[in-house]
Amino acid sequence: MRKFFSRFSRRTWIIIGGIGVILLVIIILFSGGGDQSLFETELVGRGNLTASVGATGVVRAQRSAVLVWQTSGTIERVDASVGNQVDQGQILATLDKKTLSQNIILAEADLVTAQKALEDLLNSDTARAQAARDVDAAEGAYKKAYNYRLELNGKITITEAYWDSGFLRTKSYKGYADAETISDADEKLALAEAQLEDARRIYGRLKDGPDKAEIAAAEARVAAAESTLGLASITAPFEGTVTQASSTAGDQVSVGTVGFRVDDLTHLLVDLQVSEVDINSVSIEQEAVLTFDAILGKEYHGKVVQVGQAGDTVQGVVNFTVTVELVDADELVKPGMTAAVSIVVEEIKNVILIPNRAVRVVNGERVVYLLLDGQPEMIEVRLGSSSDTMSVVVGGDIKEGDAIILNPPSMMGGPFGG
Repeated sequence: MRKFFSRFSRRTWIIIGGIGVILLVIIILFSGGGDQSLFETELVGRGNLTASVGATGVVRAQRSAVLVWQTSGTIERVDASVGNQVDQGQILATLDKKTLSQNIILAEADLVTAQKALEDLLNSDTARAQAARDVDAAEGAYKKAYNYRLELNGKITITEAYWDSGFLRTKSYKGYADAETISDADEKLALAEAQLEDARRIYGRLKDGPDKAEIAAAEARVAAAESTLGLASITAPFEGTVTQASSTAGDQVSVGTVGFRVDDLTHLLVDLQVSEVDINSVSIEQEAVLTFDAILGKEYHGKVVQVGQAGDTVQGVVNFTVTVELVDADELVKPGMTAAVSIVVEEIKNVILIPNRAVRVVNGERVVYLLLDGQPEMIEVRLGSSSDTMSVVVGGDIKEGDAIILNPPSMMGGPFGG
């Protein structure tokens, strides 16, 4: 044995001794008075808590339209391209008249005729003036028939004709009308009364201007002609931006061929699917933060504009549709992009906060461990609102400056929510 140890030099022994000292220090630190080095701690403090609900969705325009051709023909002219701002009713492309069906070509003439008839109806006073004259004439006829029938109630002058020596002579006398004469007078009076009512009814429709029913009919004929003629072109249904254009002059198109897409980029929305667990914390006008994989390093803001009141069940999971409108979108944000949205459902200021990772569940109660005099001590806590990382302390013997243990051993209870 002496021979074995004699092989080590003095220097070797010094090295071995140093290693021993280091091992002894490590053993001391991990036992007894060195327990605090086993734990990761953080000082309890005050701060602001922002609770949020997160989800993803796809950007869409509030108004969007895919415009297709309604008839067959050859494109003669294209007046819009991707990126152009267009007004409602603006013509984007037109078909060559020579390639259109006959009914569309004739619609142009029908439109001129219908517009002239409507203009005459609106601007001419002839119908009203004639209706007034018809009322006067009908009133005169009625009075005459009425007076005649009134005379038949008493004696009237009756004139009879007879032949005398080859001459036709007449004689008159006072007498009563026979039943046939009275019946005939009654019929004439009834007819005169009905004609007077008709005349007054027509005048009533026209006295304040053209007949509304006739105007509606004339406007319908104009609209029908315009609709038929409109088949020869594509127009913008609202003010917006051309986001897709598939039409080129000279192209042959048929019914249903896609020509353009127009989006109102001034109002961009994102539809989110929010869990039934979170839906009751979401309400209209709440603020939201949006980020996009396609737009790095930039945050956008929005607000909740619609909250679904009925859930959809997919594979046993119930979600509600929540719509968020962007309030500061720029040209980088485009319909179809995927957005990660965080809705701020609650914001609490100047409260005591603790990290969620420090909370454990022991015997059904939420607890944390504070490092006191180098030893962990369990403290029961009551928590309020929470975010993904922090919770508000609303009860428990915890104060600012306490050292809370972030990584208590598993034997000290299950994780928060476990």
